[in-house]
Amino acid sequence: MLNKVMLMGRLGKDPEIKYLASGAAIATFNIVTDESWIDRNGQRVDHAEWHRIITFQRLAENCAHHIGKGSLVYVEGSLQTRKWVDQNGQNRYVTEVKAQKVLFLDRRRPENQQNASDSEWQSRHQERGDYEASADNNSYNDTRVQGSDVNLGPGEVEEASF
Repeated sequence: MLNKVMLMGRLGKDPEIKYLASGAAIATFNIVTDESWIDRNGQRVDHAEWHRIITFQRLAENCAHHIGKGSLVYVEGSLQTRKWVDQNGQNRYVTEVKAQKVLFLDRRRPENQQNASDSEWQSRHQERGDYEASADNNSYNDTRVQGSDVNLGPGEVEEASF
């Protein structure tokens, strides 16, 4: 069986990063892809599709730190659907792309252009000390997640292996 997704699009807003009690990072963001065609009447039709992306561990921290609203990214991963019960007892579902690779395709954000995710990332980074030193502590349930260096330049690859 094959479950593979490849997308290239722009972020609609800055990534949101959260930390589990174990210190593992989870970042989510949405990207938009678009297509256009000419309909039967000769009119141009534009269509945009939004995709929810979820990243883990180092990949999550790198995304939160290096990309923001409007950034162009290439995402590779797999589809997953999660189910939960809301406050009214209704079953709810969300389908998202569990990213295994995120390529940052445009320039890096300027150092002086910070967002809330950057501030949280920096404070967490300082609280735990050197993140690389604590990366071997795989206390998050999915210990298969791995990443690469935190300091990426324009166009460099950031990926996680599953």
